[in-house]
Amino acid sequence: MINADKVLQWKKDIEVSVDFYNEWFINFAPKAYRDTRAHTAKAVLESLEELNDLTEITPQKLLQNPEAIAILRMCTIPPLARDRLTGLGHLNRSFLSTVEETGGCPPKMKKAAVYANLEAIAAVIQKLIDFDIFPWLRNGSAPTEKELFRASSVVADRLCGAMANPIIRNAQEQRQLARIEEFLSQKGYQKVADRHISIEKMAQGTFTFRFNVKANLTDAPIGDTVNIPVDVVIKRKNAPQAATPVFIECKSAGDFTNTNKRRKEEAIKAAQLRNTFGKDCTLYLFLCGYFDSGYLGYEAAEGIDWVWEHRIGDLELLGI
Repeated sequence: MINADKVLQWKKDIEVSVDFYNEWFINFAPKAYRDTRAHTAKAVLESLEELNDLTEITPQKLLQNPEAIAILRMCTIPPLARDRLTGLGHLNRSFLSTVEETGGCPPKMKKAAVYANLEAIAAVIQKLIDFDIFPWLRNGSAPTEKELFRASSVVADRLCGAMANPIIRNAQEQRQLARIEEFLSQKGYQKVADRHISIEKMAQGTFTFRFNVKANLTDAPIGDTVNIPVDVVIKRKNAPQAATPVFIECKSAGDFTNTNKRRKEEAIKAAQLRNTFGKDCTLYLFLCGYFDSGYLGYEAAEGIDWVWEHRIGDLELLGI
């Protein structure tokens, strides 16, 4: 074991990890947020232009620009959550989530139903539009460049405010993967670009990110499999070609509460990997942030081990 059996060391590691996360948050989270906000403001401006500065919020326009719907939800007073707009417009329950998550309308839905849902969305948005943000709609004039810039900034702030936590999580994940890649590259490992290559065909001394591992379902008939995403898969340089790779999940957290809510997910994934690659297969976590002893104890009891980001050198103990 690397850290799962070092119970007396947990408290100190938790303190260092929390400090590590907080230092990163103070120094880098604002930049991640600002970068996303700038990108979002540009997308808002583009949507305003497509909708003729919000003077053409019509089913036809929404059908051509489905990505604009999420932006329009932030153009109302008050801003509308997805479920609230679904209720106000009496929309098909899954229509809005499908449109916003896939960038297109449900493929099996009849055209008349699609049009009716888009028409309802347009009607709700038009009734609740925030004229303080879009003053030109109140007086019927063309917006000035300054008004457009101000409106896009406000809407971008609303959008980013609603997704602040995902922005931070994404930035954390990118940093963790970058640190692992740097560590492995210094050890002479090569990154595999093709994520569709099979585990068996991965060469020794290679690694890949966000890999879909075909795993056997637990408590299911033999042959039932499922693709489970794993953040990092590493084929050791000195291990036999047929040896089980190293499986790592990157985990970061800004508070102690949410980690305990999601700890069962790793346990299920670890069980599926063991059911596929044998009882000696271990899922390793790459941890940064707020993970308390309750979380660590639960994972250890499930046969899961971990490496702290503040002590990344422990990856060497995996035979890397």
